[in-house]
Amino acid sequence: LAPSHSGARRWRRILYWIPVLFIGLLLGWSYYAYAGQLCVVSMENIGEQVVCLIVYHLLFAMFVWSYWKTIFTLPMNPSKEFHLSYAEKELLEREPRGETHQEILKRAARDLPVYTRTMSGAIRYCDRCQLIKPDRCHHCSVCDKCILKMDHHCPWVNNCVGFSNYKFFLLFLAYSLLYCLFIAATDLQYFIKFWTNGLPDTQAKFHIMFLFFAAAMFSVSLSSLFGYHCWLVSKNKSTLEAFRSPVFRHGTDKNGFSLGFSKNLRQVFGDEKKYWPLPVFSSLGDGCSFPTCLVNQDLEQPSTPAGLTPAIKNLEGHQFPSKPLRESQSHLLTDSQSWTDNSTNLDKGKVGKKDNLCSFVLKDEKLNLMVHVKCDLL
Repeated sequence: LAPSHSGARRWRRILYWIPVLFIGLLLGWSYYAYAGQLCVVSMENIGEQVVCLIVYHLLFAMFVWSYWKTIFTLPMNPSKEFHLSYAEKELLEREPRGETHQEILKRAARDLPVYTRTMSGAIRYCDRCQLIKPDRCHHCSVCDKCILKMDHHCPWVNNCVGFSNYKFFLLFLAYSLLYCLFIAATDLQYFIKFWTNGLPDTQAKFHIMFLFFAAAMFSVSLSSLFGYHCWLVSKNKSTLEAFRSPVFRHGTDKNGFSLGFSKNLRQVFGDEKKYWPLPVFSSLGDGCSFPTCLVNQDLEQPSTPAGLTPAIKNLEGHQFPSKPLRESQSHLLTDSQSWTDNSTNLDKGKVGKKDNLCSFVLKDEKLNLMVHVKCDLL
């Protein structure tokens, strides 16, 4: 059976490239139709030809670049620290699923930055990959791997869209939409002339007319898809999280990862705006840990709420979450706007020392939330 299964997998891998091949052929034909038949053959004004060709080639290059990066950027998988040790795997195999099974996973996840749970409140574990799933990580049945911050598996790029290439996917949508809109806008007058027999019936007629129909049709579909993903970025959600909200210890929270529009945008595109329009990786973090915006207290971390841990510091300036965020992500929560753009004010009070213990109260006037913190000064 092994040869037949390997042959079936090989054929499936070949079939998965058909949508990409279709896009490639369509793009090649559009180049010939626009640059050759429209600009060179049909346009009589030299200035119009030059301007259209320059803008067209700029959009074409950015479209191809971002599409290439989306296709050939490998999805990122969880790091080794999320994989169970050999002893832990043996324990899981011996124990039946239940409380004992969960206790093993809880011990393994004790020092990991994992805050999300299953719908039943259990540790998220992948039996296929034998690892504890980081927050926002999901197993892709097509790739047969766990993908960090998985958004969806896209057949048009024959790749999983996730943490490593989500920015490239957004730019691919943006530049393909601009590409189609530019073609439709500059082709419209020649389309009308050919349609009304204002120009002679030549070989260019078919290409120009069909080019306009294709560009207009793709513009409509791409605008809706791009608009939807812009909304997802503004809310810091993935496609999977939009359909099924993430579950934390305190329960479901559809806005648990949202930090406000500007910080949500920076999480995908990075801090340096000069890299935003370029398909080069600039997203923040490592894909395994993400700052949250939770005001409900995590029972596993009794000292402070999960969403506040990166922002609250003790008197010596040290952060004290039991499961810290990665350094490249936690800085999103360290400025004065620590939760959202409409941030709250945290006032310190009742500071005291007793038996080498320092305790103080943080009060959130807007949310009427008071957190009592104790820390060992030794």
